[in-house]
Amino acid sequence: MLSGRRLDLLNPSPLDIEISDIAQGLSRVARWNGQTIGEHGFSVAQHSLVVERIVRHLDPALSAKDCMVALLHDAPEYVIGDMISPFKAALGLRYKHFEARLEAAINLRFGLPAHPRLHLKALIKRADRACAYLEAVELAGFTKAEALVLFGEPVHGLHHDITPLSANDAHRAYLARFEHLMARAEDGLNDG
Repeated sequence: MLSGRRLDLLNPSPLDIEISDIAQGLSRVARWNGQTIGEHGFSVAQHSLVVERIVRHLDPALSAKDCMVALLHDAPEYVIGDMISPFKAALGLRYKHFEARLEAAINLRFGLPAHPRLHLKALIKRADRACAYLEAVELAGFTKAEALVLFGEPVHGLHHDITPLSANDAHRAYLARFEHLMARAEDGLNDG
């Protein structure tokens, strides 16, 4: 990793994980395999920011740590990339096991539970699908009807700016949000 850390992918240690590496990797991994409109790809870092925002909208009472879990929901992709769901399913249980071990190491590194509780996991999944709907319609050329079938209803009542950012801007925004949430979590506060 650029931080100098050496991450054992088969047995990841929380001690080898740095947020700077996560932000770097996620800001350069494009959602939809880069098949989106605009000058820049829509990065996993930017997607994660939108998902975390939707999660906060769905449950404003969440703690800063819960919001950190949402922000980090796709963090394993900083080393394994963003794969579409059908491909993940084709890879089977070994892939899911690998991804879960990496996710646990990441969460533990930042003082979070290895695996989110079911309520939070469900909120994140709902927000993830809502963000995918927006991306599909606004960036990837899907009709609203197609996106509705694939991803379900979007979350209403919240404006989402999903104009793709440059990798550098996505990197900075992701780090800034993480640092804000980490400071709030250390103080035992909700996000606010």
